[in-house]
Amino acid sequence: MAQISQADPNGVMRQAQTALRTLGGCVALLRVPGLAASGNDAEQLGLATPSFQDLSLGPVAWHKANSNSRLMVSAEAVLQLVQSFASDSAEVLFETAVGVLIDDTLYTIANVVTAEAVGSPYAYWLTLQPPVR
Repeated sequence: MAQISQADPNGVMRQAQTALRTLGGCVALLRVPGLAASGNDAEQLGLATPSFQDLSLGPVAWHKANSNSRLMVSAEAVLQLVQSFASDSAEVLFETAVGVLIDDTLYTIANVVTAEAVGSPYAYWLTLQPPVR
């Protein structure tokens, strides 16, 4: 693996992105609440059916062992979502999300850990809980 200099913190992020793509990952979608429609009386009264958006998390690595499920997400993909939705941070984006959709199963996000190198995030580990059946 190439050595990353202190001057190139984005190099680690690019390496993580490449590694996740190479691993063949799975498809994971971040389910977030849809935008409210202004001027809609039913929306203002809470009578409208809530809408959701499913956003691609890009390359991910899925690790499932017994009841423990973890998802490694590229920081580059998360950064693009944070910027496109004008979110304050990746943490806020994950906190406001309804969950993560994998193979038609909606998992709730129990915990988020940021993996950093050279002071910059390169990946996020999401601890997921399966739905109660």
